[in-house]
Amino acid sequence: MSLKTLVKISNVTNLSDARYCAGMGVDMLGFSMDADSPDYIEPKKFDEIRGWVAGVQIVGETTSTDPEVIEQLLDTYKPDILQVNESALLSYLSTFTKPLILHVDLSQLTLDQLDTLFQTGVAGADYILLESNSPLHLDDELKTTLQRLAARYPILLGIGVSAENVHELLAELSVQGIALSGGDEERPGNKEFGELMDILEAIEEE
Repeated sequence: MSLKTLVKISNVTNLSDARYCAGMGVDMLGFSMDADSPDYIEPKKFDEIRGWVAGVQIVGETTSTDPEVIEQLLDTYKPDILQVNESALLSYLSTFTKPLILHVDLSQLTLDQLDTLFQTGVAGADYILLESNSPLHLDDELKTTLQRLAARYPILLGIGVSAENVHELLAELSVQGIALSGGDEERPGNKEFGELMDILEAIEEE
């Protein structure tokens, strides 16, 4: 299977989701390494899932800002790619020769702050993942900003993507790829896994 764009799935919590996504041809599967996260995957389960999926890059996700903690996580999980939330860590982490994803919460930033972050804070990141921890409307102003930034930076878009608009968004914004969330299907407020399936099916290449 191949998909029309690069796809990262965040917060994968179980083997069936991981295998479905890998079978659909997604590029990256992300797992939370933070013990205090609702989507936390302990190392043993992580290794088991990893043993079952082939051909995908495994992303270790952490919100930690402590370099020592991150080093320990890298040592324990040995992910292919590391995802962090703090741009100040990038220059230090680039010494580990692992690809880096910088996760940015759009709900915390004005458009000006977003611009500034890209100008000053994303050096060293192989991808910049834009998500929002609270509902955020992908309005024209935000789209214009993203269009401009996506022309210069490798952006993974993690908001506003649906099976209905995914082709249009990819064409309009020229982002590097999209990011969708796995996560616990039972937890309220989480997108249904069914919606994730619909989006992947929409961008399947015949």
